[in-house]
Amino acid sequence: MSIGAGIALFVIGAILVFAVNVDTSQFIDLDLVGYILMGAGVVVFLIGLVFVFRRRSTEQVTRTVDPVAGERVTRTEASSSGDGVV
Repeated sequence: MSIGAGIALFVIGAILVFAVNVDTSQFIDLDLVGYILMGAGVVVFLIGLVFVFRRRSTEQVTRTVDPVAGERVTRTEASSSGDGVV
């Protein structure tokens, strides 16, 4: 979701900078707002990429009690690349 939001912010900022020619110099500078939105879009896009490519690790611990040998602990660790498959 954040990748799409970053692209949307960048596109809206580019439209304000390059396509809108309205004189609002007394109130707000649309070029500056557009550049700010473009910068924010790039930052949000990069943060989204970091979250997508971040490696996740899960650990599952299973404990079984054997009355003769005592307690047995089994650990399994699975890693995924953030695609929802473990």
